[in-house]
Amino acid sequence: MQAEKKLFNRDFILVVIGQIISLFGNAILRFALPYYLLKETGSSALFGIVTACSFLPMVILSLVGGIIADRTNKRNIMVILDFVTAIIILVFYLSLGKIPIIPLFIVALMLLYGISGAYQPAVQASIPLLVSSDKLTVGNAIINQVNTLANFIGPAISGVVFQFYGINPILIVSIICFTFSSIMEIFIHIPHQKRPREVGVIAVAKNDLKDSYTFLKKEKPIFISVIFLVCIFNLVLSAVLIVGLPILISEVLKMPDTLYGFSQSALSLGGLCGILTALVASKLKLKNLYTLLLICSVSVLLMGISLFLELPAIVSYWVVTVMCFVAMGVSTMFVVQIYTLVQTQTPPQLVGKIMATLVAVAMCGQPIGQMVYGILFDVFIQETWVVMFVASIASIMISIYSKRIFQKLEI
Repeated sequence: MQAEKKLFNRDFILVVIGQIISLFGNAILRFALPYYLLKETGSSALFGIVTACSFLPMVILSLVGGIIADRTNKRNIMVILDFVTAIIILVFYLSLGKIPIIPLFIVALMLLYGISGAYQPAVQASIPLLVSSDKLTVGNAIINQVNTLANFIGPAISGVVFQFYGINPILIVSIICFTFSSIMEIFIHIPHQKRPREVGVIAVAKNDLKDSYTFLKKEKPIFISVIFLVCIFNLVLSAVLIVGLPILISEVLKMPDTLYGFSQSALSLGGLCGILTALVASKLKLKNLYTLLLICSVSVLLMGISLFLELPAIVSYWVVTVMCFVAMGVSTMFVVQIYTLVQTQTPPQLVGKIMATLVAVAMCGQPIGQMVYGILFDVFIQETWVVMFVASIASIMISIYSKRIFQKLEI
């Protein structure tokens, strides 16, 4: 009989520490690069289009990452991708000011987001191998909170550094973070059993995706409905927050860089509060998950109302910031619940691919939404509340419809 795994074993702790360092570097980049582009160009449409382009590789490589994660040592994936990221940022740093800003940012963001998409399936697939099944919810919550912790600290620091020193120090720190993380991850041991491969890589990818589709269609068709639902919700609601937050705070409310950094941190602090998921998981029934989506939708509606009433800029700023905090908190609870559900009901050899499929399909709506919202914010720059109202009303309708889907989920 296999001995029960401790939650805080050496390898899980090293994965967590590696995630803290790597994700902090990622967080300061995700704050600084798009914000720098928006400040330099002042175009909401261009901002939306560039961020949408950067998300496309993440969607595609999430699927590839799932295939690789199930057939390759997950530690090696983490080490290699962190090291490659450090090199990409170094090249970007040396090229800034020497290459036209638009193509430079598109290429850099596409590479960085693509690597992030390929990286996360390896992390998610490693969790069931490092913690026992009865501690899987807690393990997922910890990894998720590491992400939100990095995103909480990163933007707050980046906002101050960006306002007083510009983007260069942020790039240097991120290079150091990814380099150090890749070195530390070499010492992680994640159980791996090499699977035989008698055909080419393309055939392997095709067969693996076919296996995933067959499993979802025959064994868990409800997962397909959930994934499609999350995709639509991301298109309508998540995209408006990703594109809208910097536009509203910087271009509409004219707040300084430090306050935008604080808002990004508040967004992540809301995610940190999702740690309560581990405590309330047994109380929050899956059939009631639609209420979490509903709360996110109402949060965006309240942002729109504050803009419609033309409240003082600082008041609207705080309404937007607090509502982002609320939306991120409940969405984190939602994500941890869905991840745990999929991991516990999927065969070990398919976890990486199924998780990658979940993430990739769920995210594929975001680039479209970001592009559309970037254009809409340009058109309605004087009446941004219109965009927020439309997004919130559509999201509320999706949330209500989702109730019938979540009622079919069973543990």
